[in-house]
Amino acid sequence: MYQREVVVSNQVGLHARPATFFIQKANEFACSIWVEKEDRKVNAKSLLGVLSLGIIKETSISIIADGQDEEAAVNALCDLISSESFE
Repeated sequence: MYQREVVVSNQVGLHARPATFFIQKANEFACSIWVEKEDRKVNAKSLLGVLSLGIIKETSISIIADGQDEEAAVNALCDLISSESFE
């Protein structure tokens, strides 16, 4: 299991279009991936799950993965969230 914490910095948070890009990236990996906010943890490959967290700008979340490509998955998703083009 591998995890990292990242702060969502884009203007709209992880809603609608950014969430779709996030889920598409998560689905490129074979491992199981979760997004954790406070005490809630959801499947990172589920649009409804990710949207249900209500992630807004400046929210700190954890990306957690378990499986063969876990480290690559977490790093790719954290990089995506941190990128300036993620809007």
